[in-house]
This record gives sequence, structure tokens and C-alpha cells, in this order.
Amino acid sequence: MEIRYAGGPTAVLEIGGVRLLTDPTFDPPGDYPIGDRKLAKTVGPAFAAEEVGPVDAVLLSHDQHPDNLDRSGRSHLASASLVLSTESAAERLGAPVRALPNWTSVEVGAVRVTGVPAQHGPDGTEHLVGEVTGFLIEGEGKTVYVSGDNASLDVVREIAGRTGPVDIAVLFAGGARTPLVDGYLTLSSADAVTAAEILGAGHVVPLHFEHWAHFTQGRDTVERAFAGFGDRLRLLVPGERTRLA
Repeated sequence: MEIRYAGGPTAVLEIGGVRLLTDPTFDPPGDYPIGDRKLAKTVGPAFAAEEVGPVDAVLLSHDQHPDNLDRSGRSHLASASLVLSTESAAERLGAPVRALPNWTSVEVGAVRVTGVPAQHGPDGTEHLVGEVTGFLIEGEGKTVYVSGDNASLDVVREIAGRTGPVDIAVLFAGGARTPLVDGYLTLSSADAVTAAEILGAGHVVPLHFEHWAHFTQGRDTVERAFAGFGDRLRLLVPGERTRLA
């Protein structure tokens, strides 16, 4: 698999000749409202939406927060042939967004993409944070887990119990927090390590841990937490292409 990281949750994954884009966010730094609240983006993307090129599918964990789908990202969806996301996102956004319920699969070229559970905060907060999803990608003899904005290790255990070890775990980390709920909205660095261990991940690729002010932990924290993983941890450089075994 090859991955090119734009920033935040946004990356282009290439596996089995198939190109997949995660959570498109291409807006510049600034304040982005959510109702009467706002999220502050601190760093812009390493490359523009126009530089992504054709993709076979967009993997959209959810649409209701601008740090996972911003204005430029929404515009970019219109050029996509397929967007896989939650049922509520499909209802709100319409075509080409297609719901991918948990444990259902779709063939995208030479790879299979399966929707898997995700929980965007502590137990009992879904009515506040909304529906989210993760993804399992299988192709070229590899299994890749993309967590989306999941904060629950119980969810990770459920996934691992059904899938077994994964070759690559793409974990949305950063310990995101806002006044909306009392607790993390995404994995903390320590929980990301636990998640990787539960999954038996051959490689770990953190995403969504920098470039927004509501992330309580960043690159240094992630690197320290994964110190024992050696070269199994792949901290991406924005804009660069990284090839994973």
C-alpha cells in the first residue's frame, strides 16, 4: 500500500491499483462553525484537492463535522464516482454518497471495502456527536483498518474479534476534545497503542492528530506513546508518498 498524507484525516491510499481518499479536508486555516460552536484549523493541507487526481472511492467516516468534511471537501465529493459513508450522510448529502452499513461490503476494483463500527465519543453520546463509521480494506493479500473518528476500545475489540490481525491500522488519534461531551472524541495516544495491540497491527499509521486546535495530543505525544513499536509506527510527512510493506 502507498499512502499520501494531506493533513488532518485526509490521505490518498493506493492498494491493488485502487485509489481511495479518506475524509476530504482541503480548506485553509481558520475558524469553522458547527452551530453555535466552532473548530479552529491551524494548518492547511499539504496539497490541494485538484492535486489528488481521480479516485475510485472516497471513504467518508462522517459528514457532520468540518474537521472531517469541510467546504472544499464537499465540493470535491461532487467529482467522485463513489463515496462510502454512513446512512445519515447518504440521506443528507445524496448521490454519489452511498451508505455502507456495518459489516456490509462493496467491491471497488480489486479491493473489498467493508463498513465497520465506530463510536465518536464516550458511551451514550451518539445523540450529540452523530453517526460515524470505519472501514476495512482487503486487497493484494493485505488487510487495512481505517478507524474513522472512533474513541472506543470496545469497538476495536469487536472488530478484531471478527477480522483477526490486520496488516495496517490507520488510526485517527489526537485525543480530540470539545465542550460538547466530557471525554475524548477520538483515540488518545495511549488508547491508539492499545488499539494497535488489540488489532495485532503489522504497521500503524496515525491520522487526524494534528492541524486542529481541539486535538489535545499531537505528533510528539504519538511518537512517545509508540516508542516500543520501532519501525512498525509510520508517522507520515504531509505531502510525501509513503510505501508500506
